[in-house]
Amino acid sequence: MTAHPGETPGTVGTDTPQDAVSPPEAGAEGPAHADAPEAPGAAEPPGRAAGAGEPAAEAAASEDHPGDVSDAEDGAPGDGDAASDTGEAPAEVSAEGPDADAESAGSPDSEAAPAPELSEAQAELAAQRELRERIEQRKAAKVAPIAAGTGLSGKAADLLAAVRAVESGEKAGSQFFDSPAPAPAPQRPAPAAAQPRRSPAAAPTPRATSPEALDAVRSVLVEGGAPEALARAAVGALGEQAAELLRADPWQLLGVPGVRPEQADGFARALLGTDCGPDDGRRTAALVGWVLERAALQGHTALDADTVRAALAERAVGDPDAAVRDAVEEGVALIFQEGGDLEPDETEAADGEADGAGLAEDAEPDREPVQVLLGLDRYALAEESLADGLARLVNACEKAADWSEAAASAPGPSAAELIRTAAAAGLVAHSGGEAARAEPAALIAAARGLGLRALGATHSEDGRRRLAAATGDPDTAVTLAGLLSGAQGPGRDEDGALALDLLVVLDAPQLDVESAAVLVEALADGARLVLSGDPGVLGSAGAGRVFADVLASHACPQVVSRTPDPGPIGELVSGIGIGELHQVDAPGKEVVIVPVRDAGEAVHRTVQLVADSVPRAFSIPAGETQVITVGHGGAAGTRALNEALKQRLNPGPGRFGGFDPGDRVVHVPAPGRTVPGVVRSADAEGLRLDCGGVPVVVPQERVESSVRHGWALSAHQAAGMRWPAAVVVLPGDAAQGLSRPWVYTAFGRGERHLSVVHGVDQALAHAVARVPAQERTTRLRSLLEALPTPDAAS
Repeated sequence: MTAHPGETPGTVGTDTPQDAVSPPEAGAEGPAHADAPEAPGAAEPPGRAAGAGEPAAEAAASEDHPGDVSDAEDGAPGDGDAASDTGEAPAEVSAEGPDADAESAGSPDSEAAPAPELSEAQAELAAQRELRERIEQRKAAKVAPIAAGTGLSGKAADLLAAVRAVESGEKAGSQFFDSPAPAPAPQRPAPAAAQPRRSPAAAPTPRATSPEALDAVRSVLVEGGAPEALARAAVGALGEQAAELLRADPWQLLGVPGVRPEQADGFARALLGTDCGPDDGRRTAALVGWVLERAALQGHTALDADTVRAALAERAVGDPDAAVRDAVEEGVALIFQEGGDLEPDETEAADGEADGAGLAEDAEPDREPVQVLLGLDRYALAEESLADGLARLVNACEKAADWSEAAASAPGPSAAELIRTAAAAGLVAHSGGEAARAEPAALIAAARGLGLRALGATHSEDGRRRLAAATGDPDTAVTLAGLLSGAQGPGRDEDGALALDLLVVLDAPQLDVESAAVLVEALADGARLVLSGDPGVLGSAGAGRVFADVLASHACPQVVSRTPDPGPIGELVSGIGIGELHQVDAPGKEVVIVPVRDAGEAVHRTVQLVADSVPRAFSIPAGETQVITVGHGGAAGTRALNEALKQRLNPGPGRFGGFDPGDRVVHVPAPGRTVPGVVRSADAEGLRLDCGGVPVVVPQERVESSVRHGWALSAHQAAGMRWPAAVVVLPGDAAQGLSRPWVYTAFGRGERHLSVVHGVDQALAHAVARVPAQERTTRLRSLLEALPTPDAAS
């Protein structure tokens, strides 16, 4: 075999992954290139914004489809993105995050955009909507605090009542700075017999929109110089009264996905003329909400008040302090203090009104620093409800259960420890790598052997199949989305509780705070919950860091697996997890490094590996090899790689909306959910997919926004799934998008073989050693730490 110019002799060439070289040692690291271009992990710039004299509100024209994890997905806080290292405010990072800019809403000549997808917890789970409706009903009927038990309760309901009190003028926003710990929730009745499960739906259907509402919105948009294509998205975001809302407050257009402040400003000028300015209260309130929404797309459930004020100042707001204060008074945002206690006079400005500025500075020098946070009520409700629900599980569990015999017959010491711990606790956190997934499987099997209703829930269909194989019973494994929607699992009883005694959630790092709140609320008193996952992987696509916060709070017993991942890939990934990029001995060519000089060569080598080298050397078909790269954009992003792989593996004209039968695709039914599949056909009903043996029909109007080619994925999309072989592509312009969690996640997706198309020089070792997960700003950890311990509660 002849080595190519610049290639290490003995390295994989263009034919077969033979004579592989090991990964470079971490000790040979060097800093990332200072002049490296923007990483493909960053979102592409939005479409032309309305200028000072252009009253048009054009939505951004990103190439990402709504519902996809966008180019910024691998750069979310916790993922070590390059933008976050520059010191920019989290809400102002150039990467807008998932669903930041809808392509269909990007240009005036585009077709009407479908209603934007909400978060998974809101879009698919009727239970969440029902719970919030019950809160409203209780709040209207009661003055006293709402008792916890069957719905969102305790501090979660108090927060909602506080928002309404501020909106009605009964109280000032300054009265809600203090954030006392919620009290443990009382037990609720045990669940009755489970109801029959519902049949699965092929694909969610967007809510119907009345033609009258669409026509009214189109009229307002045209009057303001905005594209009519935004009409459907506006109704989806603002409701049937969108036209009236936009006419009274044009900056409500910022609630439509993809619309940026400068575009909303142009729209407002066209409708209001000279009756608006940069400090208009409607504008500043909308900007505060927009900043917090952008932060949520980056994983934060709250933001430091100083960060919000800085973002407002960058948007020409003359008095950011007043803008923040007014937003709190109007209920646009909730305000919290983290850290030391504040005296009443420290929460008010000299004029007696709430003034978010200077709180930390006015505190006494010897007092613990106070961090003032702003957040949206939806995430505050979710975090408060989740904290209350976890406390309920901890306190309501029977702790005298004797599972010693089951533990004695466990397949390993870590599995036995997990079984013993789950017997004595209502909430358990279990951490470990891929091999450690056998331990939750052993717990589920042991619990079912004891006559308990035990089930495991995974992030993906692939994870469900692997769990079912580990337990030996297909009925023991479901996907989390299927469980919560009722499509899989035992269903719910008359009280809305899942008919389960033990639930094990695998891939727990992928659990966002809203889904976690719905899940915990659905568990009956006395049920046990085990959160299991690998702390080193990328975090959830949605807001929050539930698993990391539970671990950091020490709110429950923790079991750390002692089962190592086997083989050269396991050894390599384990080293990455502790910040070391080891050379590994791979006699069977389990790990192959393919050096490349530029993005074009990276694409060429990737296609060659998938189509020829890996199938020939390892008998792994091209359809079982997954390509993973840093982002969707760029010369070697998922779009470029998918185009090249389609031309080689399944050429065709794309007669079904850009797709042909046999194309590998990913279906994104809701933000944060990536479902791999294969195109089978298309007809009047839509595009027909085979997603892991499950037939799915995607309506024609949703194909463009929720289906894309899937030979190549980002690491965030690939989280929670594994393939026989993985090809990780690291072109030179990807250096800034690398972090330890990204590398750890991407390199761990291959079961038998891993090829690394390597063009980032020492930036790989630098990322593994020096770029850890970037923190997300959340409140769950402090809420859990404030809860009484089980011993204290008893």
